[in-house]
Amino acid sequence: MGRMSAETLAPPARQILVVDDDTSLREHVAKYFSDHGFSVHTAADAKEMEATLATAPIDLIILDVMMPGEDGLSVCRRLADSGGPAIIMVSAMGEEIDRILGLELGADDYLPKPCSPRELLARVRAVMRRQDEARV
Repeated sequence: MGRMSAETLAPPARQILVVDDDTSLREHVAKYFSDHGFSVHTAADAKEMEATLATAPIDLIILDVMMPGEDGLSVCRRLADSGGPAIIMVSAMGEEIDRILGLELGADDYLPKPCSPRELLARVRAVMRRQDEARV
């Protein structure tokens, strides 16, 4: 019988999708999460997001609100209604009413921009931990 390495025993990396039309911010967030052990996909808009969702088992989406084409609130409502992956909204629209609307439309969490990458990472981990506990 062959020896099992630590890599064989390690669970697969959790897959997140960063959807934001700001290229620099999207790449920064993707690198940060990749550096912290996540498998990261990116999309500039809802159309690219749909293409990724069709090909990858995404666990969580970090979703901007203000995007060209379909906005993040509409995307959030549609994904939540269809039982899609967990969603954390991150938006410059950070007033209380914006946060409440995002949460009521199905987001699992909502952070106003600018936000700390460390806080975003902690919130992603918290949402995923709740998902894991709900599956048990």
